[in-house]
Amino acid sequence: MAKSVITFLKAKKEGTKLALLTAYDYATAKLVDSCDVDGILVGDSLGMVCLGYENTLPVTMEDMIHHTRAVARGVKNALLIGDMPFMSYQTSLSDAVRNAGRLVQEGRAHAVKLEGGARVLRQVRAIVKAQIPVMGHLGLTPQSVNVFGGFKVQGRNQDVAAQLLDDARRLEDAGVFAMVLECIPEELATRITEAVAVPTIGIGAGAGCDGQILVYHDMLGLYSDVRPKHVKVFAEAGQLIQQGIREYVAQVRNSEFPGKEHSFS
Repeated sequence: MAKSVITFLKAKKEGTKLALLTAYDYATAKLVDSCDVDGILVGDSLGMVCLGYENTLPVTMEDMIHHTRAVARGVKNALLIGDMPFMSYQTSLSDAVRNAGRLVQEGRAHAVKLEGGARVLRQVRAIVKAQIPVMGHLGLTPQSVNVFGGFKVQGRNQDVAAQLLDDARRLEDAGVFAMVLECIPEELATRITEAVAVPTIGIGAGAGCDGQILVYHDMLGLYSDVRPKHVKVFAEAGQLIQQGIREYVAQVRNSEFPGKEHSFS
């Protein structure tokens, strides 16, 4: 049975952990979707792991729609969430609703995700009012990397922790069906999880969240530029791919490939 926002809310009530991953193309989406994940996020992280940018800020709506639409063709079961990129929702309510609608209508996403707390409540309410499910995102919000001075853990002092807890409650009140908590102390993430009725999805936020999400390239060892502390590599697929490519190169140069079984008469 296909997953939905109702699936997420039901999981929270029943204490069932949610497992999410990212995907950015059709082939990957088919693989991920076949493994019973609850949600697939087409994250603006594609700017780093697919497009080679140093952060997510250069990613455009056209990038997000292009990749989300490709992923959608490979998803049959998971809830598909499309990230709203930098400056696609900050400029005005009409821009926020229009761009969220594009991710659903053109990108075929089931829901959208945007970053921030109190400063985006009006946008969240407007998008939800347009009948588009919204996932929130608190803590280390990568689109604010220049404000934070880098990719740093958030919520370590009491004032910021209190603000994040308040933001979580206000996001819930604004209508989000779930929220990502990124790179915040485990104790704070647990407090937020207990304080809201919608599921929290952790990434670098400890085991107290209602679910977890990782970037596909990180958890399979496919992205070597950086390996954050919160990432666990479940399979060194990058090394396996390199092994296969080296073997291919060797066989071509040694005239072992193609063989007769790979040729036409």
